Amino acid sequence: MERAPRTSLWNLLVGRPLRASETSKEKISPVEGLSALSLDALTSVAYGPEAIIVVLGAAGAGALGDVLPITVAIVVLLAVLVFSYRQVIDAYPRGGGAYAVSRANLGRRASLVAGAALVVDYTLTVAVSIAAGVGALSSAFPQLSSATVPICLGILLLITVLNLRGLGETARAFLLPTLVFIVGLLAIIAVGLFHPLALHVHQPGRPQLATRGLEAVGVLLVLKAFSAGCSALTGVEAIANGVPLFKEPRVARAKRTELLLGVILGVMLLGLAVLARRWHVGPRSGQTVLSQIMGMAVGRHWAYYVVSITITLVLALAANTSFGGMPILASLLARDDYLPHLFSLRGDRQVFANGIVVLSVLSGVLLVAVGGNTNSLIPLFAIGVFTGFTLAQSGLVVHWWRRRPPRWRRRAAINAFGALVTFVATVIFLITKFVNGAWVVVVAIPLFVLLFTRVHLYYRRAGAMIGVRGRPARPEGKRTQVIVPVNGISRLTEHALSEALSMGEEVVAVSVVLDEGEGADRAAERLERDWHAWDPGVELVVLRTEYASVVQPIVAFIDQARAAGDHQIVVLIPVVVPRHLRQRVLHNQIDLLMSRALRTRTDIVVARVPMPLGPASEQEEATGRPPR
Repeated sequence: MERAPRTSLWNLLVGRPLRASETSKEKISPVEGLSALSLDALTSVAYGPEAIIVVLGAAGAGALGDVLPITVAIVVLLAVLVFSYRQVIDAYPRGGGAYAVSRANLGRRASLVAGAALVVDYTLTVAVSIAAGVGALSSAFPQLSSATVPICLGILLLITVLNLRGLGETARAFLLPTLVFIVGLLAIIAVGLFHPLALHVHQPGRPQLATRGLEAVGVLLVLKAFSAGCSALTGVEAIANGVPLFKEPRVARAKRTELLLGVILGVMLLGLAVLARRWHVGPRSGQTVLSQIMGMAVGRHWAYYVVSITITLVLALAANTSFGGMPILASLLARDDYLPHLFSLRGDRQVFANGIVVLSVLSGVLLVAVGGNTNSLIPLFAIGVFTGFTLAQSGLVVHWWRRRPPRWRRRAAINAFGALVTFVATVIFLITKFVNGAWVVVVAIPLFVLLFTRVHLYYRRAGAMIGVRGRPARPEGKRTQVIVPVNGISRLTEHALSEALSMGEEVVAVSVVLDEGEGADRAAERLERDWHAWDPGVELVVLRTEYASVVQPIVAFIDQARAAGDHQIVVLIPVVVPRHLRQRVLHNQIDLLMSRALRTRTDIVVARVPMPLGPASEQEEATGRPPR
């Protein structure tokens, strides 16, 4: 029976390694899917409605009345997207979302654009979610504003560790705050609609409405507000990207989660829009729109602070949506040779750990770069995800046209409408937010596409050289010469030569003596005499050098042996392995020097033969000196 790996500090942090048969424990249910893959979309109510009001507020108080019709249009688009991604789940149950749809229906280039857009979106989702959570916390507790970046990075580290433990544990850990957030916010909306408790209480902060009032709002302003509010739709695609994470029947469970997400998010958006319009909520300094609505609905008492803290928590935890989707996307890109294959490898906890770590690092750099400011990230945010929306919708139109199942025209028409609307929103985002930072995404997506293309080209060339698709010739053995650098006669030398003799019959021990006159002659003669008396059955070659380096003479000897014939050369370096990590610096100096000198050599094999040390080695007891 296979033994479980020993417990280490890393295992204590992320959990013990899981067998493949235990992965079912990490699969999620529809309710857990809300906390694992839907928090990004659900918590977008904290910044989506605000983005609409900020745009409309630039035209004056009279423009704020349009927040409700614009929100209704966004909820209609939400319904189209939910319908669309339920179909994506049906058609592409292996995950990948827009990348999988584009790859199957729109071709390689479109799929790479979709993949790049999703990578950018996932990175921004983590940064925006955490920054928005800390922003909500600062609205309730202004004294924490100066510690924004450290708090952001601390939350990011916590989420990263939880995801390295496994998505199932993460989903269960996030389930309670997710339910408190949903129930609490819906309750606040209900109180606000039917019996607000603090409608006329003074609100903190200063109004930031434009001083001029406009009776008529232009079409461009409405489109700009609509596209800004569409940031509330980010995360709708995450469930379709992470279908493999669900329990069986995973397709049915994923579709159920997608529908549940659409209903809850739609109700929240409409409820907040009604209250914002009814109470003429506008942008205020130091206060989010959501904080204002909550304060008016229930007052700034215990309910306000409980929900504020919960919103802060779930906004930060909404970054988990990316940690559910990004590693799977990276594994699919790696499977198709567009990313390094290490992204397709699972860690001890059966998660794609490399994708999790890279996403965490990229998001952390972004948070530090913008100082944890949500408003600096919002202009970058929606372009990537809406590019993915457009490609996924367009790909589904092609999918229905090719397959032509019953009622395919109706499905294709809905997806075509969704593709058109999301494309328009993307273009408006690009035009209105380009100089405010959206240019970063415009540059980043082509750079990622270039990265994917270069990696794919390298794998094609490397595969042709290695011959991975062909049938190679029969393997032929060669004469092997094993060269062992030694310092003298010891148990370490005996251990290394024993291993060398098991690898090949031709073994040569090499030692270097510093040429310092008669003393060097005596040292060389003494070593050769002791070697002859020991008689290990291995030839000893003593090299002399006038320089301090013992490595260069050995390298020169290896070069001579390499030039002497067509045979395999193995350099076997003896290595002492002490009991404690702190003691390793006391040994293996030759190993460090030899490894550095030979690390770029492709014509020889460099290997190490380790010798573990017990409480006290026999060599030390016999000679009074530790092995070197």
